[in-house]
Amino acid sequence: MRSLPKHTVDTVIDRLFCCDELISRDAPKILILYGSTRTKSYSKLLAGEAGRILESFGAEVTIFDPTDLPLFNADIDPNSDTEKYSRVIDLIYLSSWSEAQVWISPEIHGQMSSVFKNQIDWIPLKTGSVRPTQGKILALCQLSGGSQSFNVVNSMRVLGRWMRMFTIPNQSSVPKVDKEFEEDGVMKDSSYRSRLIDVMEELFKFTLLLRGNLNYLVTRFSEEQTYDVTNTRSKSKGPVL
Repeated sequence: MRSLPKHTVDTVIDRLFCCDELISRDAPKILILYGSTRTKSYSKLLAGEAGRILESFGAEVTIFDPTDLPLFNADIDPNSDTEKYSRVIDLIYLSSWSEAQVWISPEIHGQMSSVFKNQIDWIPLKTGSVRPTQGKILALCQLSGGSQSFNVVNSMRVLGRWMRMFTIPNQSSVPKVDKEFEEDGVMKDSSYRSRLIDVMEELFKFTLLLRGNLNYLVTRFSEEQTYDVTNTRSKSKGPVL
């Protein structure tokens, strides 16, 4: 019989739920990326609001400022000039540091902003044999100056899946965003703020729920195999995490 993973209901449940001593109670590390460099950036204001909500739950939050991040160029090795590309190095470090991420972008021409996508492009697909975003929990938010839309969050879901992140079901879309903030930058009480709280709460819970089991959950059977093209039998080569 051809090789298959050795799973049963009992073995999977035992692995997922019987290792409480391995689950850290440290504050979850959450990175927030936003997609605007405007002087009065509503993306930045929404990032600040999301950060305050997460910190109230006990998370450790870092908001990355995309200002001065150079345009992505795949030919550039940021380590070749650490002073010139220090912002890139910071972003890559923070992406690896984080357990979870919040992505926030304005909608421009029906899509995420170039400022936001530039940050994602700088995050490497692999560092050695490890995908830096693999297994991280992800929440998605978008905002627009006009009517409500879900174009950006839908596109970001494709990105999150490609980067092998656990993207939570809930999401936030804030229309007519210029009417949703007080002069001091705090978001007004509204159904949109309530939805943002829902999304951050869900992200926080999923991050803690999956903590300690991420390597187990994202290890793929296909990556544990090598195949002889002249023989369909597979040979194990060990997990790639």
